[in-house]
Amino acid sequence: MAKSTVRYICSACGAVSLKYQGRCFECQSWGTLVETHAEEPDAKTRKKRPAGSIPEVQNLDDTPPEGFHRLMTGIGELDRVLGGGLMEASAILVGGEPGIGKSTLMIQLVPRLAGKKVLYVAGEESPNQIRERARRLSIKAPNLRLVSEVALERILDAIANEQPEMVIVDSIQTVYSSDYQSSAGTITQIRECAASLIRAAKEQNFILLIIGHITKEGSLAGPKALEHMVDTVIQFEGENYQRYRIVRSVKNRFGPTNEIGVFKMEEDGLTEVSNPSEFFISDRRTDVPGTAVLAGIEGSRALMVEVQALVSRTGYSMPQRISTGFDLKRIAIILAVLEKRLQFQTAGQDVFVKIAGGLKLVEPAADLAIAAAVASGLQDKPCNPTACCCGEIGLSGELRAISDGERRIREAVHLGFKSIVLPESNTRELKASIKKLPIRIHGCRTLHEALEAMGV
Repeated sequence: MAKSTVRYICSACGAVSLKYQGRCFECQSWGTLVETHAEEPDAKTRKKRPAGSIPEVQNLDDTPPEGFHRLMTGIGELDRVLGGGLMEASAILVGGEPGIGKSTLMIQLVPRLAGKKVLYVAGEESPNQIRERARRLSIKAPNLRLVSEVALERILDAIANEQPEMVIVDSIQTVYSSDYQSSAGTITQIRECAASLIRAAKEQNFILLIIGHITKEGSLAGPKALEHMVDTVIQFEGENYQRYRIVRSVKNRFGPTNEIGVFKMEEDGLTEVSNPSEFFISDRRTDVPGTAVLAGIEGSRALMVEVQALVSRTGYSMPQRISTGFDLKRIAIILAVLEKRLQFQTAGQDVFVKIAGGLKLVEPAADLAIAAAVASGLQDKPCNPTACCCGEIGLSGELRAISDGERRIREAVHLGFKSIVLPESNTRELKASIKKLPIRIHGCRTLHEALEAMGV
């Protein structure tokens, strides 16, 4: 008889523990261990080693070259995020908060794939609800087949019977397998059901799109249990009540990561934003202290992004440090450098930092824009409205080299900026064509020089 063994799996990192602990030993997260029951087969029922001949082993140089076959979606921003289109027999995980537009984007994708049979597995909605959404968005897709099912075995049977070229699962948290005792949405069910669907996609050569929920912490539910299994992870950023939606590639085996696409939510669904830079800086006020423009890079795209900082005297014993769209620990480091190296007094001051448009900045080059916005707010003096900046700040107050300086300069010229502040090391080997552009390039070695060039 099979023996039941209790395991505790971390919902954040997927680590397995034999006993319950308040804190995960791997990722140090509190309260994330979930109890699961694993069936261990006894000696009689244990699977034997599969028989057969030795598998063929090939040399890399002897393998005949085969080109990648991509399927263009017809949605430019989505193709950019995917690295140039959908790859055959690939598994793509789509994450985001409820109501942000995941299902809408999937429905809009189908009619653009004319001639391709698409199977939509609805675990949360009935076929009539999906039809009503399609009517509201004025979408006609005769190539779309609907099935309302949550049992994994029946879903696999439907896939084998229909032989689709694309399968959309909405959502993986609703799918369960009768081979496991745990309920739908648990780590075991999510991992095993996703593995079975991905295996079917590779064997039957169809594109698999899996929709996943977002936890309260803003990450995919069971992230590590799924991210390493799929080929691509794309995630919606921003709030569902905002008009604009940002789609980012968190992982991509067939293209660049951290690539973003910008969409606008309209009555007829999601529409592409052709020039995201204008969106991120469209409503900025140039006469207000505490704002700076970052010449940033997201994936392969150059963007102009407005950084806002509000500095005010605190009414509490401990000043507040609040950030939206930027790492709070990096803000603490920037404030320490401003106070130690430039004698800016941030003690006793509340500091609030926000990245306009709902974008999340992760690149080191954003340090200088944060510092310029904070310094502008502290001195109550606006930055130069025609200047933008980028640069990584070292702990000694120096500016360190960043990547793709020339693309940042070209984007600044395109949007009409008159000057750009860069680390000096990025200006030493500029092409002659860049130097002829109608923009003044400031190469600065220290944070003090950069702030002076920004007019603060």
